[in-house]
Amino acid sequence: MNSNLKGIILAAGKGTRLMPATLSASKPLLPLYDKPMIYYPLETLIRLGIKDIVFIIQEDDLKLFKNIFGTGDQLGLNFSYLIQHEQKGISDAYLIAEKYINGSPSVLALSDNIFIGKNYFDHVNQALKKMLDSGACVLGLEVSDPEKFAVVEFDDSGKVVGIEEKPLKPKTNTIIPGLYFFDSKSTEFAKNIKPSKRGELEICDLYLQYLDINQFNIETINNSIQWFDAGSADSLLEASNALKKYSQSSNTYLGYYEIASYEMKFSSKEQLQKIGDSLKSSQYGQNILSYLANI
Repeated sequence: MNSNLKGIILAAGKGTRLMPATLSASKPLLPLYDKPMIYYPLETLIRLGIKDIVFIIQEDDLKLFKNIFGTGDQLGLNFSYLIQHEQKGISDAYLIAEKYINGSPSVLALSDNIFIGKNYFDHVNQALKKMLDSGACVLGLEVSDPEKFAVVEFDDSGKVVGIEEKPLKPKTNTIIPGLYFFDSKSTEFAKNIKPSKRGELEICDLYLQYLDINQFNIETINNSIQWFDAGSADSLLEASNALKKYSQSSNTYLGYYEIASYEMKFSSKEQLQKIGDSLKSSQYGQNILSYLANI
């Protein structure tokens, strides 16, 4: 357990690309295969040994999120909630959560970024180690359309020498997906950021400050790990199909944050059993009970 480490899930997006589906439901709670999409980044944070997690959400979603996740104590976790009143960009999360973070290192996950692959958790734990050793770390992966994302530039030795947000002519195919590891300087650096041309506090401007002081690291993940930015109808469907295929072929309980909490020793077998029993009419609950029957 990383007792001094804070987890942040940014889940305040309006989901305009998914309308009209998001007119009646919060985007992070839309189903991705057999569970809400936010369960996947939540599992990631828990498997990093984080038990203190804050959800940054829209004010209209507060009651719903509290009804679903509660305080987290039913799983030995500590859940908190903060409101993003205005869409100001990803770095705004560090201004909203300044008091919550209180000088601790943190991991920020976007609610709609999904990673699938057996070595994924090895990579995120390695990224956490790099951040704890020196400043900041992000994941890096190669994509065919890098111009849509923050693109990383390397020198001949493989060291990161530049990052460019949505360049017209990308210098590499390596981009940074939505999972970020920052030390205690994150909130102070966030205060230095000015709104971009599109009026947002860009996350790129946060990790560029770490690059300037030579405290920026990257953990490159290979092509065996699939990544989805599940913010459109097509990517939501693609991610759901990929999750179904992977879960069935590997017999893996991906996105079951309750199982993750038990395996990280935050919660007891009895607590997990209670959750499984309460959901036993669903496949999700039956899978939890099946997991318990085989340990």
